[in-house]
Amino acid sequence: MSDIIDLAARVGDVLQRKGLMLATAESCTGGGVAQAVTEIAGSSAWFERGFVTYSNASKTELLKVPASRIDQFGAVSEEVAAAMAEGALSGSVAHVALSTTGIAGPGGAVPGKPVGTICFGWARKGHTFTERLVFPGDRRAVREQTIVHALQGLLRFLDLEDA
Repeated sequence: MSDIIDLAARVGDVLQRKGLMLATAESCTGGGVAQAVTEIAGSSAWFERGFVTYSNASKTELLKVPASRIDQFGAVSEEVAAAMAEGALSGSVAHVALSTTGIAGPGGAVPGKPVGTICFGWARKGHTFTERLVFPGDRRAVREQTIVHALQGLLRFLDLEDA
């Protein structure tokens, strides 16, 4: 867990240096990213809010993810991850957002989406990036790897924005 907190502190340093606020939209991590960033003293300077949208209905209600997108691609899809991140931006005053949606296990696998399948979204006004990965391990391991990758991906996303 200390590695996650160290990573969250690095994210906070970058966001604060750039004068940016973060919002999170989480499903499979159940607020784990938000918990990690709020472990950092002073995170209110760069963390605006977190949405935990575990159900499909909450994704539609709180993040304005079109139900048709969930029906077409499934909740665990890059298309939904993108919409979640974009919805977190539009539903907050944050400048950048990240999202996680996936199958942490032990159940929930469907054809083409085994346990450990996670889709990520990172968004900033006018620019969204998504990624799909499959992590090994049990539920806890999948969720921890997801939190780490979401934060690492945010750092990469912010670097791309500077390029």
